[in-house]
Amino acid sequence: MKTYQGIAVSPGITLGEVMVIDNGRCRVNRRSIERRDIAAEELRLDAAIEATTSAIARNRDSVTQELGLEYGQIFEAHLQILSDSRLKKEILQHIRSDLFSVEYAVSVVFDKHAEMLSKIQGGDLSERASDIIDIENRLLRQLMGIRKDSIATLTRPVIIFATELTPSETVNLDRKNILGIVTERGGMGSHTAIVASALQIPAVLGVGRFLNEVEDDDLAVVDGKTGLVILNPDSETVRKFELQQKKEKSFKEHLHSLSHAPAVTRDGTEIAIYGNIEFPYEARFCLENGADGIGLYRTEFLYLAASPEDLPDEEMHFEAYRKVAEDMGDRPVTIRTFDLGSDKMPAGVSLTREAERNPFMGLRSIRLSLKNTSMFRKQLRAILRASAYGKFRIMFPLVSTLLEFRHAKMLFGDVCEELEEEDVPFDKTIPLGMMVEVPSAVIMLGTFVPEVDFFSVGTNDLVQYTLAVDRSNKEVCSLYNSEDPALLRLIRQSIRVASMYDKPISLCGQMSSNPIYTMLLLGLGLRQFSVSPGAILEIKEMCRSVTIAECRELARNVMFMETAREIRNYLKHETARRVGEEFDSLEF
Repeated sequence: MKTYQGIAVSPGITLGEVMVIDNGRCRVNRRSIERRDIAAEELRLDAAIEATTSAIARNRDSVTQELGLEYGQIFEAHLQILSDSRLKKEILQHIRSDLFSVEYAVSVVFDKHAEMLSKIQGGDLSERASDIIDIENRLLRQLMGIRKDSIATLTRPVIIFATELTPSETVNLDRKNILGIVTERGGMGSHTAIVASALQIPAVLGVGRFLNEVEDDDLAVVDGKTGLVILNPDSETVRKFELQQKKEKSFKEHLHSLSHAPAVTRDGTEIAIYGNIEFPYEARFCLENGADGIGLYRTEFLYLAASPEDLPDEEMHFEAYRKVAEDMGDRPVTIRTFDLGSDKMPAGVSLTREAERNPFMGLRSIRLSLKNTSMFRKQLRAILRASAYGKFRIMFPLVSTLLEFRHAKMLFGDVCEELEEEDVPFDKTIPLGMMVEVPSAVIMLGTFVPEVDFFSVGTNDLVQYTLAVDRSNKEVCSLYNSEDPALLRLIRQSIRVASMYDKPISLCGQMSSNPIYTMLLLGLGLRQFSVSPGAILEIKEMCRSVTIAECRELARNVMFMETAREIRNYLKHETARRVGEEFDSLEF
């Protein structure tokens, strides 16, 4: 038995036989041609590009239909790369001047660009090297007459083990027979991770070199929630994970029965549970799980999936927002304006004058919007236009001063006037809210009350700024604790101030999606949760299992505790006491 640790990118536990995929890059030997063969090689290149373009377009259309526009855009980006005249010019140059065969010329050009991308540190840009390799392999297989459909037509259920899966390989998987995915390379930002999560296939990526230790038909356990991979588990381990699978399945069936049940505590208090979404298609999952609406619609995906030459225009924004509005009907949808910064920007794009040494403290979120007003106004126009199709609310991220909110509100007013002059329909009563993510906002919350329609506590950043901890820094991430007493006091104060002035307040960070915190948050006075789509039913189950009196007593006890560890242990114990055997199946 061997154990490996990778990056958990798509949750779920699976147990099954291994199928090792030799999906390395197509390799071609250097081959020269005669000058008289140049024209023929150019024709072969045109034919290969045309056939590959058609195949990618089919992928784009099928993925768009099944998963949504944002996933189809992955392959739209591939089409843009393939149609880049500069790439073709480079290939033709090698054919005409160096007398390379078309296969070798394609290999040289694409390998060069993939290597350049892979050397870039940080962000998602290095992950895009796999996209270049994907297109290269498609072209070379077309030129060489190689068919590759082994993972598209499987005859039995297997767990795929591979060096790396390209986006086209992932979307063409035989989903009936794919139990899970494990790769040596890849990470959270890769398109493979995005697609695997959308298809709900348990996946662990970035395990490191290990395929030389794996053979077809080996038995494996893959835990897509923790990133654990166990090869050839012993009988005791198999029994343990089979039991865990059964518990997980049983608990999910129980939760599914609650999809249309209200989130009401045992003593009759109604709780609103909204969904957090990143992509339009996720609205369907929220509805299926009985969400009361969308509490946080992140809009960064429109930028992060774009190329530097093709940043989203107003129409792209509008279509993405309108789709969610139409899906959600009369349920409210809270759209957060883009939360971008130098730490989170499209590949090759910079909206700051120079690299920031500490991007989390720099030009990001609402600060970036107020510096790039043309981009901000474009988004606001699209949101307002889409508001005619649903029930929208707009929320500004990372507001730290009242002047920032007023500036954003002023620009919003200007855009409203523009649309009125253009006779464009929109909701003229759309509420404006703000994220509470920095201590200054909590301390001064009372001054925001007269001008803000609603609040949403974003605990991910509030933890970071309260404790001065970069959660992505492995040297200090152990200090990043959602149970820290200082953070809990800030949350309590935010809820108290909002409640005092009868302003709606929700909580939309990772804390809201974790059932271990549900009783505590209810006890602190929270009545609106905004959670990930997969956590809606778990949080609903917790709310239905307790009384507000129990929650208030728990919250009082917690507020006397001095350390995050003491608080976490207490919360785990109290949650387990009420949930019982299903405790192991909950997301902690």
